[in-house]
Amino acid sequence: MKRPTLNVFERALASVSPSWAVERLKAKTVLALAGGYNGGSRSRTALRNFNPPAADADGDTIGDLVSLRARSRDLVRNTPLAGGALNTTVTNVIGSGLSLQCAIDADALGLDESRAAAWQNATEREFRLWAESTDCDVTRHQNFYGLQSLAFRASIESGDCFCLMPSVERVGSPYSIALQLLEADRICNPNFARDSATLVDGVELDGTGAPLRYHVANRHPGAPGGRAGIKWSAREAFGRQTGRRNVIHLFDRRRPGQTRGVPMLAPVIEPLKQLGRYTDAELQAAVVSGAFAVFVQMDSEAFATLFDGDAGSDYINAATKWDGSVDSATLDGPGKAVNLLPGESIHSTNPGRPNAEFDPFVQAIIRQIGAALELPFEVLVKHFTSSYSAARAALLDAWRFFRGRRDFVATYFCQVVYEAWLDEAVALGRVVAPGYFSDPAIRRAYAGAMWIGDGPGSLDPSKEVSAARERIEIGISTVAAESILHDGVGWEAKHRQRVKEHAMRRAAGLDAAVRQPVDSAVDEAAEP
Repeated sequence: MKRPTLNVFERALASVSPSWAVERLKAKTVLALAGGYNGGSRSRTALRNFNPPAADADGDTIGDLVSLRARSRDLVRNTPLAGGALNTTVTNVIGSGLSLQCAIDADALGLDESRAAAWQNATEREFRLWAESTDCDVTRHQNFYGLQSLAFRASIESGDCFCLMPSVERVGSPYSIALQLLEADRICNPNFARDSATLVDGVELDGTGAPLRYHVANRHPGAPGGRAGIKWSAREAFGRQTGRRNVIHLFDRRRPGQTRGVPMLAPVIEPLKQLGRYTDAELQAAVVSGAFAVFVQMDSEAFATLFDGDAGSDYINAATKWDGSVDSATLDGPGKAVNLLPGESIHSTNPGRPNAEFDPFVQAIIRQIGAALELPFEVLVKHFTSSYSAARAALLDAWRFFRGRRDFVATYFCQVVYEAWLDEAVALGRVVAPGYFSDPAIRRAYAGAMWIGDGPGSLDPSKEVSAARERIEIGISTVAAESILHDGVGWEAKHRQRVKEHAMRRAAGLDAAVRQPVDSAVDEAAEP
């Protein structure tokens, strides 16, 4: 604790009233003892040199982004743990892709249940025509579901990802909207100028901090050829007449005022790199220890007795040129005994590899890395050897993280793309939506959607099915909700398939042999 003192004004008053000064000093001492955070103290030894700058969100990140992106990508390429963390996140969040399930506001649109269902089925079918084709990709390499995975991967590996939605006419495709993904590095200040209050790393802002336009380089600054000849084009963030979003900026915003995203691995780059170096060193040490080596030591007095000057020089010269190998001694051949001269003795070394403390130490570091990445240890290293309860708790904790990231992609990427596609579909007349362009409320009612992805799987299917049945029976869940939670497929699709299967069994005379009591409701639904 820093010792309280009187300021200049208080010292002046103390010359007039010493008793007042004493009471004042006592009061300041009590306040010093009772209040404040140790973490904010500048006098404690452990924190004396810990004085980071108090900058805003961009001030703390923009200057480091080039290095953070490069190091993050290198770790993903060359460090198994970093690559595994990224792949695990993408696989569980996106998987085979998030599929559209229309959820229009039928009441607001004045549609009954059957008409709403028919509109939704027709729209989903029309959307699949575009989404399942590679025509939706400017480069024609991936369909919409592959672009979801690539966009999310780029956003967590590099910090952010950008998507343009230009109009590209394709032969045989009724839609011109296409998606063009841009790596984070291509959004930068023209001529690599310094940032300002309204231009931050390629993003031009208005007075409120909202994006006005994005400055896009015609190629990656790190591409062959360097920065020479790079040209920039400004892309409006929103259409001036329509307000339509022209550029999707996908990044995880962690602080108010943050303009660009930070790679997912940013907080753990140093421990990941050091852990990789340590692992390589231990591996090399283990390889070296696999080669058995001995050292021959000769007594200096014996050497002087056995060899005169010239002979000793010849012996030493030959010894320095010997590579330690013994002719005809191989792993497949017999061993060989070598006679030692008087005074020589054999010394072997024990490098202590493999290191028995290697695994516990590495696991301790991985647990810290997993905590920063919101990935439980068991999920991060795919190591489920504990009890069922512990493994399930780890999976549930990880699934909460994955669901949050899935909602992020669905809200800020999939839904934005779907609304842009729906605009064109309605304009072309391929989707009928009366009043769509005349009233924003009607447009919102038509654009409602859910995005369904792969389910989390199960450790003990029988237990989890029983729990799902009980949730439905006591009324805290529905068949539709449990179906999506199970494998990500909607209940109605399964119901239609089951009705079809039962009808075919009945027609083939197999129904009596395979019929189960739980299928009675399906049989009733299949009756004409």
